[in-house]
Amino acid sequence: MQLIPRTRRTAQNIQHTYPLDCRVHHVKTYPVRSPQGATILIYGHGNGVTLVWRGGHRLKAAKSANKEKRNGSNDDAIMIIDSDDEAPPSASVTFVDKPQFEDTPTANTPLPEIIQTLDLALGTAVLHIAVLPMTPCGAEDAAWNGAEILKEKMVFAVTCATSDVYVVTLPLTPPSHESKARPELRQNLLAGNAGKGVWGETLTLLSGQSRPCEGIAITLTKQKSTSRSRSMDRSSVPPSPATRAIVSAHSREASGTLRLWDVALDAKPGVITRIEPFQTEYLPSPPTSISFNPLHITQLLVVASPQAVRIFDYSIPALPSDDTSDGPFPNQGSWLLSLYPPFTRHSVMSTARKPVVAAEWISHGRAVLTLLADGQWGVWDIDGASPSTSNSAGGSLFSKASAALRGSAITAFSISGHLEGTSPLRNPATQKSSAVLGSGGEFVPMTPHTRRDAIAASVSGGSEKLAAVRGGITITQVTPPRGTAAGDESAVLWLGGADPVVSVIPVISRFWESQLRRAVGGGVNLWSGAQPTRMIRLTDLSAGLLGERCTGAGAIVRANRGTNRSSSPGENDKNGSEGLPIEVLLQGETRLVIVHEHEDGTSLTSRLVGARKKACHDTGTAKAILAFPRPEQPNSVTFNLSVRGGGNGTLRPRPRGSAKNLFGDIEDAMGILPSTEPADEDTSSQPIPANTGLVFVNDLNFAADVPDDEAEAEGRDIEQEMMDIMEIDRELEQMESDRGRGTKRVFFEEG
Repeated sequence: MQLIPRTRRTAQNIQHTYPLDCRVHHVKTYPVRSPQGATILIYGHGNGVTLVWRGGHRLKAAKSANKEKRNGSNDDAIMIIDSDDEAPPSASVTFVDKPQFEDTPTANTPLPEIIQTLDLALGTAVLHIAVLPMTPCGAEDAAWNGAEILKEKMVFAVTCATSDVYVVTLPLTPPSHESKARPELRQNLLAGNAGKGVWGETLTLLSGQSRPCEGIAITLTKQKSTSRSRSMDRSSVPPSPATRAIVSAHSREASGTLRLWDVALDAKPGVITRIEPFQTEYLPSPPTSISFNPLHITQLLVVASPQAVRIFDYSIPALPSDDTSDGPFPNQGSWLLSLYPPFTRHSVMSTARKPVVAAEWISHGRAVLTLLADGQWGVWDIDGASPSTSNSAGGSLFSKASAALRGSAITAFSISGHLEGTSPLRNPATQKSSAVLGSGGEFVPMTPHTRRDAIAASVSGGSEKLAAVRGGITITQVTPPRGTAAGDESAVLWLGGADPVVSVIPVISRFWESQLRRAVGGGVNLWSGAQPTRMIRLTDLSAGLLGERCTGAGAIVRANRGTNRSSSPGENDKNGSEGLPIEVLLQGETRLVIVHEHEDGTSLTSRLVGARKKACHDTGTAKAILAFPRPEQPNSVTFNLSVRGGGNGTLRPRPRGSAKNLFGDIEDAMGILPSTEPADEDTSSQPIPANTGLVFVNDLNFAADVPDDEAEAEGRDIEQEMMDIMEIDRELEQMESDRGRGTKRVFFEEG
């Protein structure tokens, strides 16, 4: 991975591109920062996974153990001859890595640096990565659900192309430069592979599947508190149980299979354990994505597109009377709820539903945000998570007065809308060939060629076309910079392709509230208003992707967002210096792109208006000619082109009026000069040569003798320029021929 990115600045954002030397399959942001404050990125490629530590404190430079000996040195060399009877030194000395960091963090810089990278080779391609659904935090606050292991190690799961599924644990602290430069790693190329414990990692193999998994999710089980009597001795207290993780993965086995594993996070480095699933669910169709609920950790959101989005609970037995499981969980879980998307729109009645591209938990597991293939998004309020329930369409799905439970075919959205730039997906008729429909509605003869196009156009644009649309949703929990309300969430919605559509919801709760006010006549526009209450579309993404297709999008919480706070809470809102609370992470085919707003965080229109006002009012510090409204000009201006000497100069306009009317009024009003260059000395009394009338001819000759710029000539289209000149000549001839007819025609060409 290239450590220094290629930076490109657009009118809306700044894009930092990191080229990779391999094809990237999936990328995730780990929610827990390292102890020195670095953000950890994990991406899968053709040989395993790579971890990137970005930001935080830098690692100190590696110390050279052996110094080179110069010629002519006077140091005495002592030769020691070892006896053959002496035993060789033990080679099994365990290396203990103790990385040291500098005092200055990189988070204060505009672009956080990449501190360290680590490649974990699995010998196969990693297709999907899953991290814990917890709030992003530091290492000292990472005891989620009572798991103390999260303060020192990261826990994530991966799926491989060989149908293997692994749970990986690794220290949060990045390895030092001395650790990566160990001699044993140079002697054996396979010594640093994952599973041998060289980097302190542990691998747990999850078996049971015969085909590669197409999605994975991971969560933790709640730790049961051990209570004891006061009279008991402390030595008799049982040790705390090991932290356990629940991993779920789905594949295309049979018609669709969902498996769950119970993994104990107490494996030792260098030992790979194998675990069988405790639940296997056979589905009528293969799911497209799964995710665990961050609040109710036993609930799993399963996207079974295009039929429905379903909620599964592995802790509730489907048939309590027939459950014969010996473990803590039943042999078969229960399906709690099905959420149905709307139907597609056609000229005739359609029975096909809109395919669900992605669905994720929002409002801390109390609602679901979904994205459909035609660009429509919607929120299903499951547990009354609406910011203003009184203005909502009905509140919770489980309440009797809920409007979302009307009917049995479609589950109504609490709020809904469409992504900007997705109108071609909703109106496929506008994309049909003009040979089929004709231009302007005129008659088109029916030939075998047009009949074939008409049949193809009649079946295209429906559910078959929408089924090929790829996209996703990433939900990230963030903390506001002023700390007024904890637990805000940001969302990134994207639809991939050659021209991807990526939109960001800065604060979901405020956006939800503004949409409810808009539904009752509040007058809030989807794409306007304050930044937290509107959806922002990222533009000019091709500048960072460099022609590659967008295959994924994620989010990175801005680490320095809370460090640049002003003394007044309203000051930041006034100048808008904070921008988005997250950085958008785009995944290309062979590169990663990090997109964030400009430093001021304001829109282009606001910056242009502010610059215009500053130029008009702050004239005291101007260092160039200012463009003000032109004063009244005389009716005609004459030029002296005579070659004879005399007069007040050549090629000088002579207005028929006072010169004060031309420059004097505006100079007196604004108190500035037309030019910032110092005035030349008065040359009116100096004699003027007789041949100064056509002195510009010398400049023309000099310009003709200047050699051509080859670089500039290569970028010019000479043929197009000649065609433009011929077009101008043709128009001039036409205007000359029309002179005297009493009608004047002026041609305007749109740029």
